Amino acid sequence: MDLILWRHAEAELGEPDEGRALTPKGHKQAGKIADWLDRNLPESCRILVSPATRTLQTVEALGRKYKVHPELAPDKSAADLLRAANWPDSREPVLIIGHQPTLGLVASQLICGQPQEWSLRKANVWWIAQRERGDITTNYLKAVIAPELIASSGKHPPR
Repeated sequence: MDLILWRHAEAELGEPDEGRALTPKGHKQAGKIADWLDRNLPESCRILVSPATRTLQTVEALGRKYKVHPELAPDKSAADLLRAANWPDSREPVLIIGHQPTLGLVASQLICGQPQEWSLRKANVWWIAQRERGDITTNYLKAVIAPELIASSGKHPPR
């Protein structure tokens, strides 16, 4: 199974937390990452997103169908996220658009075997995959992508 973790792009400060919108920089970040994901995600990828405004605005840049999942809200746990993704049993890749610290806890748990306080930067993608060799399954980090590493294609113009 492939699990792709995408932290929401830069958002405005303020309250309520779940209503914070993306900044103009955040929209640019989301567009760059969306371009990269659109070229690399399989068509069969399930896309699950937190109900927070900033995650919804982030995923909208991708232009694919997605499902809002309450188990991905900012106050939910790593276990909630893994259950929503059906890790490790999903037959198709799963893209999660969510929040810190949950994404960092999930990444560390899957890569190192125990939860640690890792930080995924805003708008970054961490692609975690499984490899099966005989009866041994291991997880590995397939890619880490940051918006500043991607040249803008112009497909998703800044807002």
